[in-house]
Amino acid sequence: MSSETIQVPDLGGVDEVEVIEISVEVGQSINADDPLIVLESDKASMEIPAPFAGEVESILVSVGDTITEGHEIVVMKSVGEAASTAPKQEELESAVVPETNEKVETQAPTKEPATESVQSPVAKQPSSGESSEQPAASIHAGPSVRKLARECEVDLAHVSGSGPKGRVLKDDLKAYIAAQVKQAASGGGVLPQAKEVDFSRFGEIEEVAVTRIGKKTAENLHASWLTIPHVTQFDEADVTDLEAFRKQQKKSPDAPANLTPLPFILKAVAHALQQYPLFKSSLKPDGNLLVMKDYCHIGMAVDTPAGLMVPVIQDVDKKSIWQLAIETAEIGEQARNKKLRPDQMQGGCFTVSSLGNLGGQGFTPIINAPEVAILGVSSMQVKPVYDGEKFIPRKMLPVALSYDHRVINGADGGRFSGLICASLADLRLLLM
Repeated sequence: MSSETIQVPDLGGVDEVEVIEISVEVGQSINADDPLIVLESDKASMEIPAPFAGEVESILVSVGDTITEGHEIVVMKSVGEAASTAPKQEELESAVVPETNEKVETQAPTKEPATESVQSPVAKQPSSGESSEQPAASIHAGPSVRKLARECEVDLAHVSGSGPKGRVLKDDLKAYIAAQVKQAASGGGVLPQAKEVDFSRFGEIEEVAVTRIGKKTAENLHASWLTIPHVTQFDEADVTDLEAFRKQQKKSPDAPANLTPLPFILKAVAHALQQYPLFKSSLKPDGNLLVMKDYCHIGMAVDTPAGLMVPVIQDVDKKSIWQLAIETAEIGEQARNKKLRPDQMQGGCFTVSSLGNLGGQGFTPIINAPEVAILGVSSMQVKPVYDGEKFIPRKMLPVALSYDHRVINGADGGRFSGLICASLADLRLLLM
């Protein structure tokens, strides 16, 4: 038997990941594809599988370590012909990659004393297909600081470092961002922070750590809400005929999948995006250019035990209702079981957030930047609708369209929402 050192595989652009679980012990015999360790990126967890069967000789990382691509994690004694020491990309159980084509930092990770999240009005999510300028190589800063600077579009050359040899720390970057926000604010200054309350004075409490996915989600939503002028258009779609057709198709013995309303909603959105392509554009950070996209990839928000995730269905406009039914079921299950590949989380140009049967008459969805619009769908309700002579019961589906008012005006928002509702009311419009 020969010994081989297993390394962290290609992370598809993620700068750093945290070790949250060690799945093996020294001396343990394992099979190929058994999990070695579990890592957590900004939005999801991923398991690193064993590339071959063998025995664990030593473990080179600990829970809580922050590591990067190529980091040595386990030494194994192989049994028989050894496989490659790096698992293939498709073997990753799940990974979430920031939507950017920036190269991964090659500098070794360094410990930074500050918290990982930034609650700043100027923070923003990285844009799909866009890359920020890399800080000068002469600036002393760790990968996590450089990544945060890129996401916030801060030139590290303007930040004074307080670390050894002028190294820029996260506290330095946060202080710079806070100063810029205060300077840019007109008379209001920075947003006030809520005071910390000692709840233990009122009774027994338990403090539970927020997951890394939860922190990143909160950071991105906070930044989107603060930096994008949201307008929300509320409407209702009469889906009485759609529901009758859907239930009829579900009874067919040849039905290839469980037919939910979601594939019809995705198809109606894709049809509207073809008519109004502005809704799948992205605004450049400087506000001078719009990126118009010829493709139609739609994200679908999925509630998972690890937090909210948004896998992307590609080319929705080119797929049938049954194809979408199969794919949404599969990708939803993968998201809940941490089986998503990095490419399944990228490239969305519009998002649908459906509460299904969870209830509610409406909500205001927050735009998933760098997208410019999102559709929120609530629970279907039976309501009396006047047909000109009498009130008749109809199945009404509440929808809420949030859009970036810098890009989309109210008239276009009304037309887009109206076309979606009309398409759901009469599926024949999807054939036009």
